[in-house]
Amino acid sequence: MSPDCVTPGSVRSAAEVNERIRALWLRAGGSLSAQERAEYELLVVEWAAAIRDQVVKAA
Repeated sequence: MSPDCVTPGSVRSAAEVNERIRALWLRAGGSLSAQERAEYELLVVEWAAAIRDQVVKAA
């Protein structure tokens, strides 16, 4: 996984992270290797945090 995929306190929006997730699936052809699965899991955690942040800001 590339080192810039997930950084603590990431400021990427949920849309940006979602685009990375989509790109990962496209590159993988719909079947993730162990390394791609680890990247996917980190991206999903980052996406969820970004969604929570958006909800808190909207409240």
